[in-house]
Amino acid sequence: MSDKNVRVRFAPSPTGPLHIGGVRTALYNYLFARKQGGKMILRIEDTDQTRFVPGAEEYIIEAFNWCGIEFDEGVINGGPYGPYRQSERKDIYRDYAEELIASGIAYYAFDTPEELSSIRQQYESEKKTFIYNYEERQKLRNSLTIDEKNVADLIGKGTPYVIRFKMPEDEMVVMDDLVRGRVEVNTKVLDDKILFKSDGMPTYHLANVMDDHLMEISHVIRGEEWLPSLPLHVMLYRAYGWDEPQFAHLPLLLKPEGNGKLSKRDGDRLGFPVFPLKWTDPKTKETSRGYREDGYFPEAFINMLALLGWNPGDERELFSMDDLVEAFSIERVGRSGSKFDPEKARWFNHQYLVTKGNEELADLFEPILTGKGIAAGKEKVSIVVGMVKERANFVTDLWDQSSFFFVAPAEFDQKAVKKRWKADSYEQMIELQKVLSGIDDFSSDNIEQTVKSWIEKKEYGMGMIMNAFRLLIVGALKGPHLFDIVALIGKEDTLQRIDFGLKTIGKKEA
Repeated sequence: MSDKNVRVRFAPSPTGPLHIGGVRTALYNYLFARKQGGKMILRIEDTDQTRFVPGAEEYIIEAFNWCGIEFDEGVINGGPYGPYRQSERKDIYRDYAEELIASGIAYYAFDTPEELSSIRQQYESEKKTFIYNYEERQKLRNSLTIDEKNVADLIGKGTPYVIRFKMPEDEMVVMDDLVRGRVEVNTKVLDDKILFKSDGMPTYHLANVMDDHLMEISHVIRGEEWLPSLPLHVMLYRAYGWDEPQFAHLPLLLKPEGNGKLSKRDGDRLGFPVFPLKWTDPKTKETSRGYREDGYFPEAFINMLALLGWNPGDERELFSMDDLVEAFSIERVGRSGSKFDPEKARWFNHQYLVTKGNEELADLFEPILTGKGIAAGKEKVSIVVGMVKERANFVTDLWDQSSFFFVAPAEFDQKAVKKRWKADSYEQMIELQKVLSGIDDFSSDNIEQTVKSWIEKKEYGMGMIMNAFRLLIVGALKGPHLFDIVALIGKEDTLQRIDFGLKTIGKKEA
Protein backbone atom coordinates (compact mmCIF):
# COMPACT_ATOMS: atom_id res chain seq x y z
CA MET A 1 0.00 0.00 0.00
CA SER A 2 1.45 3.38 -0.98
CA ASP A 3 2.16 6.01 1.66
CA LYS A 4 -0.62 8.28 0.45
CA ASN A 5 -3.16 5.55 1.26
CA VAL A 6 -2.02 5.05 4.86
CA ARG A 7 -5.10 5.12 7.09
CA VAL A 8 -4.92 4.33 10.81
CA ARG A 9 -7.51 4.49 13.56
CA PHE A 10 -7.81 4.69 17.29
CA ALA A 11 -10.97 2.94 18.43
CA PRO A 12 -11.65 3.23 22.18
CA SER A 13 -14.70 1.90 24.02
CA PRO A 14 -16.61 4.50 26.10
CA THR A 15 -16.42 2.39 29.27
CA GLY A 16 -14.56 4.86 31.50
CA PRO A 17 -11.55 7.17 31.46
CA LEU A 18 -8.77 6.77 28.92
CA HIS A 19 -5.70 5.02 30.38
CA ILE A 20 -2.33 6.54 29.45
CA GLY A 21 -1.56 3.26 27.66
CA GLY A 22 -4.46 4.08 25.34
CA VAL A 23 -3.14 7.60 24.83
CA ARG A 24 0.25 6.14 23.86
CA THR A 25 -1.43 3.80 21.34
CA ALA A 26 -3.26 6.76 19.82
CA LEU A 27 -0.02 8.77 19.79
CA TYR A 28 1.89 6.07 17.90
CA ASN A 29 -0.95 5.85 15.37
CA TYR A 30 -0.89 9.63 15.00
CA LEU A 31 2.89 9.81 14.57
CA PHE A 32 2.86 6.96 12.04
CA ALA A 33 0.06 8.57 10.00
CA ARG A 34 1.66 12.02 10.01
CA LYS A 35 5.07 10.60 9.07
CA GLN A 36 3.52 8.71 6.14
CA GLY A 37 1.27 11.57 5.07
CA GLY A 38 -1.77 9.45 5.91
CA LYS A 39 -5.08 9.85 7.76
CA MET A 40 -5.95 9.31 11.43
CA ILE A 41 -9.49 8.24 12.36
CA LEU A 42 -11.28 8.28 15.74
CA ARG A 43 -13.93 5.56 15.95
CA ILE A 44 -15.97 4.83 19.07
CA GLU A 45 -16.53 1.11 19.66
CA ASP A 46 -19.68 1.03 21.78
CA THR A 47 -21.11 -2.36 20.82
CA ASP A 48 -21.04 -3.51 24.45
CA GLN A 49 -23.96 -1.44 25.74
CA THR A 50 -23.81 -3.08 29.20
CA ARG A 51 -20.42 -1.44 29.87
CA PHE A 52 -21.28 2.00 28.42
CA VAL A 53 -20.44 4.83 30.83
CA PRO A 54 -22.05 8.27 30.36
CA GLY A 55 -19.48 11.00 29.77
CA ALA A 56 -16.69 8.62 28.73
CA GLU A 57 -16.79 9.56 25.04
CA GLU A 58 -16.69 13.27 25.86
CA TYR A 59 -13.76 12.59 28.21
CA ILE A 60 -11.84 10.80 25.44
CA ILE A 61 -12.34 13.69 23.02
CA GLU A 62 -11.34 16.30 25.62
CA ALA A 63 -8.22 14.28 26.51
CA PHE A 64 -7.06 14.24 22.89
CA ASN A 65 -7.74 17.96 22.53
CA TRP A 66 -5.52 18.59 25.56
CA CYS A 67 -2.79 16.26 24.29
CA GLY A 68 -2.69 17.83 20.83
CA ILE A 69 -3.50 14.58 19.02
CA GLU A 70 -5.63 15.55 16.02
CA PHE A 71 -7.95 13.37 13.96
CA ASP A 72 -8.70 13.75 10.26
CA GLU A 73 -12.00 11.83 10.44
CA GLY A 74 -14.23 10.40 13.11
CA VAL A 75 -16.84 11.19 15.73
CA ILE A 76 -15.45 14.72 16.18
CA ASN A 77 -15.42 15.97 12.61
CA GLY A 78 -17.17 13.31 10.51
CA GLY A 79 -15.85 12.12 7.16
CA PRO A 80 -16.67 10.02 4.10
CA TYR A 81 -16.62 6.63 5.90
CA GLY A 82 -19.11 7.38 8.68
CA PRO A 83 -20.92 6.89 10.89
CA TYR A 84 -17.89 6.54 13.19
CA ARG A 85 -19.81 5.31 16.23
CA GLN A 86 -20.45 1.56 16.08
CA SER A 87 -23.89 1.74 17.70
CA GLU A 88 -24.95 3.83 14.68
CA ARG A 89 -23.63 1.18 12.28
CA LYS A 90 -25.39 -1.90 13.68
CA ASP A 91 -27.54 -2.47 10.58
CA ILE A 92 -24.34 -3.06 8.60
CA TYR A 93 -23.04 -5.98 10.65
CA ARG A 94 -25.88 -8.52 10.56
CA ASP A 95 -25.67 -9.05 6.80
CA TYR A 96 -21.94 -9.73 7.06
CA ALA A 97 -22.52 -12.23 9.88
CA GLU A 98 -25.21 -14.02 7.85
CA GLU A 99 -22.82 -14.16 4.92
CA LEU A 100 -20.43 -16.24 7.06
CA ILE A 101 -23.31 -18.57 8.02
CA ALA A 102 -24.15 -19.09 4.34
CA SER A 103 -20.53 -19.96 3.53
CA GLY A 104 -20.27 -22.42 6.45
CA ILE A 105 -17.65 -20.35 8.27
CA ALA A 106 -19.99 -19.44 11.14
CA TYR A 107 -23.02 -21.03 12.81
CA TYR A 108 -26.01 -20.24 15.04
CA ALA A 109 -25.67 -21.25 18.71
CA PHE A 110 -28.78 -21.47 20.90
CA ASP A 111 -27.09 -22.41 24.20
CA THR A 112 -28.39 -20.26 27.03
CA PRO A 113 -25.97 -18.59 29.49
CA GLU A 114 -27.40 -20.87 32.20
CA GLU A 115 -26.68 -24.00 30.15
CA LEU A 116 -23.12 -22.94 29.44
CA SER A 117 -22.58 -22.02 33.09
CA SER A 118 -23.78 -25.46 34.14
CA ILE A 119 -21.39 -27.15 31.70
CA ARG A 120 -18.47 -25.05 32.97
CA GLN A 121 -19.24 -26.01 36.55
CA GLN A 122 -19.39 -29.67 35.55
CA TYR A 123 -15.98 -29.40 33.87
CA GLU A 124 -14.52 -27.59 36.88
CA SER A 125 -15.73 -30.37 39.19
CA GLU A 126 -13.77 -32.77 36.98
CA LYS A 127 -10.69 -30.49 37.10
CA LYS A 128 -11.08 -29.63 33.41
CA THR A 129 -11.59 -26.37 31.50
CA PHE A 130 -14.54 -25.95 29.17
CA ILE A 131 -13.76 -24.29 25.83
CA TYR A 132 -16.43 -23.83 23.16
CA ASN A 133 -14.31 -25.26 20.33
CA TYR A 134 -14.18 -27.89 17.60
CA GLU A 135 -14.29 -30.71 20.17
CA GLU A 136 -17.25 -29.38 22.15
CA ARG A 137 -19.46 -27.76 19.52
CA GLN A 138 -20.77 -31.12 18.26
CA LYS A 139 -22.29 -31.80 21.73
CA LEU A 140 -24.06 -28.44 22.10
CA ARG A 141 -27.23 -26.69 20.87
CA ASN A 142 -26.23 -25.08 17.59
CA SER A 143 -26.92 -25.25 13.87
CA LEU A 144 -24.17 -27.84 13.49
CA THR A 145 -26.13 -30.33 15.63
CA ILE A 146 -29.73 -29.24 14.90
CA ASP A 147 -31.29 -29.81 11.46
CA GLU A 148 -32.03 -26.90 9.17
CA LYS A 149 -35.82 -26.97 9.70
CA ASN A 150 -35.54 -26.86 13.48
CA VAL A 151 -32.99 -24.07 13.26
CA ALA A 152 -35.42 -22.06 11.13
CA ASP A 153 -38.24 -22.80 13.61
CA LEU A 154 -36.15 -21.68 16.59
CA ILE A 155 -35.20 -18.43 14.86
CA GLY A 156 -38.80 -17.90 13.71
CA LYS A 157 -40.06 -18.27 17.29
CA GLY A 158 -37.59 -15.61 18.45
CA THR A 159 -35.37 -18.00 20.39
CA PRO A 160 -32.25 -16.06 21.47
CA TYR A 161 -29.09 -17.07 19.63
CA VAL A 162 -25.57 -15.93 18.94
CA ILE A 163 -23.46 -16.40 15.83
CA ARG A 164 -20.11 -18.11 16.42
CA PHE A 165 -17.07 -18.40 14.19
CA LYS A 166 -16.39 -22.00 13.18
CA MET A 167 -12.71 -22.33 13.99
CA PRO A 168 -10.93 -24.93 11.82
CA GLU A 169 -9.87 -28.06 13.72
CA ASP A 170 -6.16 -28.12 12.93
CA GLU A 171 -4.82 -25.31 10.80
CA MET A 172 -1.69 -23.20 11.20
CA VAL A 173 -2.46 -19.48 10.91
CA VAL A 174 0.64 -17.56 9.82
CA MET A 175 0.66 -13.78 10.33
CA ASP A 176 3.16 -10.94 10.10
CA ASP A 177 3.35 -8.22 12.74
CA LEU A 178 5.38 -5.02 12.33
CA VAL A 179 6.55 -5.22 15.96
CA ARG A 180 6.48 -8.97 16.71
CA GLY A 181 7.63 -10.33 13.37
CA ARG A 182 6.15 -13.64 12.18
CA VAL A 183 3.39 -15.05 14.43
CA GLU A 184 2.14 -18.62 14.03
CA VAL A 185 -0.86 -20.08 15.90
CA ASN A 186 -2.57 -23.44 15.49
CA THR A 187 -6.37 -23.23 15.48
CA LYS A 188 -6.48 -26.26 17.81
CA VAL A 189 -5.87 -23.91 20.75
CA LEU A 190 -8.55 -21.39 19.75
CA ASP A 191 -12.24 -21.27 20.64
CA ASP A 192 -15.29 -20.48 18.52
CA LYS A 193 -15.65 -16.79 19.35
CA ILE A 194 -19.05 -15.10 19.30
CA LEU A 195 -19.34 -12.69 16.36
CA PHE A 196 -22.94 -11.57 16.81
CA LYS A 197 -24.79 -11.33 20.12
CA SER A 198 -28.38 -12.12 21.05
CA ASP A 199 -29.06 -8.38 21.61
CA GLY A 200 -28.62 -7.75 17.88
CA MET A 201 -25.20 -6.16 18.26
CA PRO A 202 -21.94 -7.49 16.88
CA THR A 203 -19.08 -8.34 19.23
CA TYR A 204 -15.83 -6.40 19.13
CA HIS A 205 -14.29 -9.01 16.82
CA LEU A 206 -16.79 -8.76 13.99
CA ALA A 207 -17.46 -5.01 14.23
CA ASN A 208 -13.77 -4.23 14.47
CA VAL A 209 -12.85 -6.18 11.34
CA MET A 210 -15.88 -4.95 9.38
CA ASP A 211 -15.21 -1.32 10.21
CA ASP A 212 -11.49 -1.52 9.54
CA HIS A 213 -12.23 -2.98 6.12
CA LEU A 214 -15.07 -0.60 5.26
CA MET A 215 -13.05 2.42 6.46
CA GLU A 216 -10.07 1.20 4.39
CA ILE A 217 -7.73 1.03 7.37
CA SER A 218 -4.25 0.15 6.12
CA HIS A 219 -2.46 -0.37 9.45
CA VAL A 220 -3.90 -1.59 12.76
CA ILE A 221 -1.58 -0.35 15.51
CA ARG A 222 -2.93 -1.47 18.87
CA GLY A 223 -1.96 -2.79 22.30
CA GLU A 224 -0.38 -6.17 23.00
CA GLU A 225 -3.53 -7.29 24.82
CA TRP A 226 -5.16 -7.76 21.38
CA LEU A 227 -2.46 -10.17 20.16
CA PRO A 228 -4.51 -13.27 21.17
CA SER A 229 -7.34 -11.97 18.93
CA LEU A 230 -5.08 -11.58 15.91
CA PRO A 231 -5.61 -15.11 14.45
CA LEU A 232 -9.41 -14.70 14.51
CA HIS A 233 -9.24 -11.23 12.95
CA VAL A 234 -6.88 -12.41 10.21
CA MET A 235 -9.11 -15.43 9.52
CA LEU A 236 -12.15 -13.17 9.23
CA TYR A 237 -10.37 -11.06 6.61
CA ARG A 238 -9.46 -14.19 4.71
CA ALA A 239 -12.98 -15.65 5.07
CA TYR A 240 -14.38 -12.59 3.29
CA GLY A 241 -11.61 -12.58 0.71
CA TRP A 242 -10.42 -9.14 1.82
CA ASP A 243 -6.88 -7.79 1.96
CA GLU A 244 -5.89 -7.65 5.61
CA PRO A 245 -4.22 -4.54 7.05
CA GLN A 246 -0.71 -4.59 8.41
CA PHE A 247 -0.78 -5.24 12.15
CA ALA A 248 1.50 -3.87 14.88
CA HIS A 249 0.98 -4.88 18.52
CA LEU A 250 2.56 -2.45 20.96
CA PRO A 251 4.26 -3.50 24.21
CA LEU A 252 2.52 -2.99 27.54
CA LEU A 253 3.11 -0.13 29.95
CA LEU A 254 4.33 -1.85 33.11
CA LYS A 255 4.14 -1.05 36.82
CA PRO A 256 7.04 0.99 38.27
CA GLU A 257 7.61 -1.83 40.77
CA GLY A 258 7.17 -5.56 40.31
CA ASN A 259 5.57 -7.15 37.27
CA GLY A 260 2.37 -6.62 35.34
CA LYS A 261 0.43 -3.95 33.50
CA LEU A 262 0.29 -0.42 34.90
CA SER A 263 -3.04 0.08 36.68
CA LYS A 264 -4.96 2.81 38.48
CA ARG A 265 -4.20 0.99 41.73
CA ASP A 266 -0.46 1.50 41.12
CA GLY A 267 -1.02 5.22 40.63
CA ASP A 268 -3.14 5.50 43.78
CA ARG A 269 -0.56 3.59 45.81
CA LEU A 270 2.52 5.43 44.53
CA GLY A 271 0.97 8.87 44.07
CA PHE A 272 0.78 9.55 40.33
CA PRO A 273 -2.05 9.69 37.74
CA VAL A 274 -2.70 6.98 35.15
CA PHE A 275 -5.28 9.04 33.23
CA PRO A 276 -4.62 12.15 31.11
CA LEU A 277 -7.42 14.15 32.77
CA LYS A 278 -9.20 13.96 36.10
CA TRP A 279 -12.14 11.54 36.03
CA THR A 280 -15.14 11.29 38.33
CA ASP A 281 -17.03 8.01 38.10
CA PRO A 282 -20.70 8.90 37.46
CA LYS A 283 -21.91 5.99 39.63
CA THR A 284 -19.54 5.85 42.58
CA LYS A 285 -18.51 9.55 42.41
CA GLU A 286 -14.94 8.35 43.01
CA THR A 287 -12.42 10.80 41.53
CA SER A 288 -9.17 9.80 39.85
CA ARG A 289 -6.26 12.17 39.27
CA GLY A 290 -5.26 13.42 35.84
CA TYR A 291 -1.99 14.66 34.37
CA ARG A 292 -3.58 17.95 33.33
CA GLU A 293 -4.90 18.69 36.81
CA ASP A 294 -1.62 17.57 38.42
CA GLY A 295 0.11 20.37 36.54
CA TYR A 296 1.76 18.58 33.63
CA PHE A 297 2.22 20.41 30.36
CA PRO A 298 0.61 18.44 27.50
CA GLU A 299 3.82 18.57 25.47
CA ALA A 300 5.81 17.10 28.39
CA PHE A 301 3.18 14.38 28.87
CA ILE A 302 3.31 13.45 25.18
CA ASN A 303 7.13 13.51 25.10
CA MET A 304 7.26 11.20 28.12
CA LEU A 305 4.73 8.75 26.66
CA ALA A 306 6.44 8.61 23.26
CA LEU A 307 9.63 7.24 24.80
CA LEU A 308 7.82 4.48 26.72
CA GLY A 309 8.18 1.73 24.14
CA TRP A 310 9.90 3.58 21.27
CA ASN A 311 13.39 4.99 20.98
CA PRO A 312 14.77 7.36 18.36
CA GLY A 313 18.05 5.45 17.96
CA ASP A 314 20.14 8.20 19.56
CA GLU A 315 20.54 9.89 22.95
CA ARG A 316 17.88 12.57 22.47
CA GLU A 317 15.10 12.74 25.04
CA LEU A 318 13.31 16.02 24.34
CA PHE A 319 11.01 16.14 21.30
CA SER A 320 8.29 18.49 20.18
CA MET A 321 5.34 16.84 18.42
CA ASP A 322 6.86 17.84 15.07
CA ASP A 323 10.19 16.33 16.12
CA LEU A 324 8.42 13.10 17.07
CA VAL A 325 6.67 12.91 13.70
CA GLU A 326 9.98 13.34 11.92
CA ALA A 327 11.83 10.78 14.06
CA PHE A 328 9.14 8.13 14.52
CA SER A 329 9.31 4.71 12.92
CA ILE A 330 7.33 1.62 13.88
CA GLU A 331 10.49 -0.46 13.47
CA ARG A 332 11.99 1.19 16.55
CA VAL A 333 9.09 0.17 18.80
CA GLY A 334 10.31 -2.53 21.17
CA ARG A 335 8.68 -5.89 21.86
CA SER A 336 9.10 -5.91 25.62
CA GLY A 337 7.03 -3.85 28.04
CA SER A 338 8.22 -0.50 29.38
CA LYS A 339 8.26 0.26 33.10
CA PHE A 340 6.58 3.52 33.92
CA ASP A 341 8.80 5.85 35.97
CA PRO A 342 6.91 8.61 37.87
CA GLU A 343 10.18 10.44 38.63
CA LYS A 344 11.05 10.53 34.93
CA ALA A 345 7.59 11.93 34.18
CA ARG A 346 8.27 14.78 36.62
CA TRP A 347 11.71 15.27 35.04
CA PHE A 348 10.12 15.75 31.63
CA ASN A 349 7.75 18.37 33.01
CA HIS A 350 10.69 20.19 34.61
CA GLN A 351 12.51 20.28 31.25
CA TYR A 352 9.52 21.94 29.60
CA LEU A 353 8.92 24.32 32.50
CA VAL A 354 12.45 25.76 32.49
CA THR A 355 12.37 26.39 28.73
CA LYS A 356 9.15 28.41 28.94
CA GLY A 357 9.44 32.19 28.87
CA ASN A 358 9.22 33.98 32.20
CA GLU A 359 6.21 36.00 31.10
CA GLU A 360 4.30 32.86 30.04
CA LEU A 361 5.08 31.23 33.39
CA ALA A 362 4.11 34.42 35.21
CA ASP A 363 0.68 34.24 33.52
CA LEU A 364 0.31 30.63 34.70
CA PHE A 365 1.50 31.51 38.22
CA GLU A 366 -0.72 34.59 38.55
CA PRO A 367 -3.94 32.69 39.50
CA ILE A 368 -2.07 30.95 42.35
CA LEU A 369 -0.91 34.32 43.71
CA THR A 370 -4.39 35.83 43.30
CA GLY A 371 -5.85 32.87 45.20
CA LYS A 372 -3.55 33.75 48.10
CA GLY A 373 -4.65 37.37 48.04
CA ILE A 374 -1.38 38.61 46.51
CA ALA A 375 -1.49 41.30 43.84
CA ALA A 376 2.03 41.53 42.44
CA GLY A 377 2.83 43.28 39.19
CA LYS A 378 3.52 41.21 36.07
CA GLU A 379 7.08 42.52 35.88
CA LYS A 380 7.96 41.42 39.42
CA VAL A 381 6.31 38.02 39.02
CA SER A 382 8.23 37.44 35.76
CA ILE A 383 11.54 38.27 37.48
CA VAL A 384 10.73 35.99 40.43
CA VAL A 385 9.76 33.11 38.14
CA GLY A 386 13.02 33.51 36.24
CA MET A 387 14.95 33.18 39.50
CA VAL A 388 13.24 30.06 40.85
CA LYS A 389 11.98 27.99 37.90
CA GLU A 390 15.10 25.80 37.85
CA ARG A 391 13.99 24.49 41.26
CA ALA A 392 10.41 23.68 40.15
CA ASN A 393 8.85 20.72 38.35
CA PHE A 394 5.35 22.22 38.17
CA VAL A 395 3.84 25.71 38.15
CA THR A 396 2.36 24.87 41.58
CA ASP A 397 5.93 24.38 42.91
CA LEU A 398 6.70 28.03 42.15
CA TRP A 399 4.89 29.17 45.29
CA ASP A 400 6.99 26.94 47.58
CA GLN A 401 10.13 28.22 45.89
CA SER A 402 9.18 31.91 45.86
CA SER A 403 6.64 32.70 48.59
CA PHE A 404 9.24 34.79 50.47
CA PHE A 405 9.37 37.26 47.57
CA PHE A 406 5.75 38.17 48.25
CA VAL A 407 5.22 37.49 51.96
CA ALA A 408 7.68 38.06 54.80
CA PRO A 409 8.35 34.93 56.90
CA ALA A 410 6.06 34.60 59.93
CA GLU A 411 8.14 31.77 61.40
CA PHE A 412 11.58 30.27 60.98
CA ASP A 413 12.82 26.78 60.15
CA GLN A 414 13.78 25.49 63.58
CA LYS A 415 16.32 22.97 62.28
CA ALA A 416 18.07 25.78 60.41
CA VAL A 417 17.95 28.04 63.48
CA LYS A 418 19.48 25.36 65.66
CA LYS A 419 22.22 24.65 63.13
CA ARG A 420 23.06 28.08 61.71
CA TRP A 421 22.05 30.72 64.30
CA LYS A 422 25.20 31.04 66.36
CA ALA A 423 25.98 32.91 69.59
CA ASP A 424 27.36 35.86 67.57
CA SER A 425 24.55 35.93 64.98
CA TYR A 426 22.26 38.32 66.85
CA GLU A 427 24.90 41.08 67.20
CA GLN A 428 26.26 40.51 63.70
CA MET A 429 22.77 40.88 62.16
CA ILE A 430 22.24 44.16 64.05
CA GLU A 431 25.53 45.36 62.50
CA LEU A 432 24.44 44.14 59.07
CA GLN A 433 21.13 45.96 59.43
CA LYS A 434 23.03 49.22 59.98
CA VAL A 435 25.21 48.54 56.93
CA LEU A 436 22.15 47.90 54.76
CA SER A 437 20.29 50.98 56.03
CA GLY A 438 23.21 53.10 54.82
CA ILE A 439 23.04 51.83 51.22
CA ASP A 440 21.31 54.16 48.77
CA ASP A 441 21.86 52.13 45.59
CA PHE A 442 19.91 49.02 46.60
CA SER A 443 20.83 46.98 43.52
CA SER A 444 21.95 43.40 43.87
CA ASP A 445 25.55 44.01 42.75
CA ASN A 446 26.00 47.04 44.97
CA ILE A 447 24.48 45.37 48.06
CA GLU A 448 26.70 42.32 47.51
CA GLN A 449 29.86 44.39 47.12
CA THR A 450 29.07 46.50 50.21
CA VAL A 451 28.18 43.54 52.44
CA LYS A 452 31.19 41.48 51.36
CA SER A 453 33.53 44.43 52.04
CA TRP A 454 32.02 44.76 55.52
CA ILE A 455 32.45 41.00 56.18
CA GLU A 456 36.10 41.10 55.06
CA LYS A 457 36.79 44.22 57.10
CA LYS A 458 35.26 42.66 60.22
CA GLU A 459 36.92 39.32 59.44
CA TYR A 460 33.65 37.46 59.93
CA GLY A 461 33.04 34.07 58.34
CA MET A 462 31.22 34.54 55.03
CA GLY A 463 29.13 31.35 55.45
CA MET A 464 28.14 32.25 59.00
CA ILE A 465 26.89 35.72 58.04
CA MET A 466 25.13 34.62 54.86
CA ASN A 467 23.29 31.71 56.51
CA ALA A 468 21.99 33.92 59.33
CA PHE A 469 21.07 36.66 56.85
CA ARG A 470 19.19 34.20 54.58
CA LEU A 471 17.33 32.79 57.58
CA LEU A 472 16.01 36.26 58.51
CA ILE A 473 14.99 37.17 54.96
CA VAL A 474 13.57 33.83 53.72
CA GLY A 475 12.68 32.00 56.94
CA ALA A 476 14.68 28.97 55.81
CA LEU A 477 17.97 28.08 54.12
CA LYS A 478 16.59 28.02 50.59
CA GLY A 479 16.05 30.28 47.62
CA PRO A 480 18.12 31.86 44.83
CA HIS A 481 21.00 34.31 45.15
CA LEU A 482 20.35 36.21 48.40
CA PHE A 483 21.36 39.64 47.12
CA ASP A 484 18.93 39.24 44.20
CA ILE A 485 16.18 38.52 46.72
CA VAL A 486 16.82 41.57 48.92
CA ALA A 487 17.22 43.85 45.87
CA LEU A 488 13.80 42.73 44.61
CA ILE A 489 11.91 42.97 47.92
CA GLY A 490 13.51 46.36 48.53
CA LYS A 491 15.35 48.11 51.33
CA GLU A 492 12.36 48.80 53.60
CA ASP A 493 11.08 45.21 53.52
CA THR A 494 14.63 43.85 54.04
CA LEU A 495 15.18 45.95 57.17
CA GLN A 496 11.73 45.07 58.54
CA ARG A 497 12.39 41.34 58.06
CA ILE A 498 15.68 41.61 59.93
CA ASP A 499 13.87 43.42 62.77
CA PHE A 500 11.17 40.76 62.99
CA GLY A 501 13.70 37.92 62.83
CA LEU A 502 15.86 39.38 65.57
CA LYS A 503 12.85 39.76 67.84
CA THR A 504 11.50 36.28 67.05
CA ILE A 505 14.72 34.25 67.16
CA GLY A 506 16.53 36.38 69.72
CA LYS A 507 19.97 35.82 71.16
CA LYS A 508 21.54 32.40 71.47
CA GLU A 509 23.44 31.57 74.59
CA ALA A 510 27.12 30.92 74.03
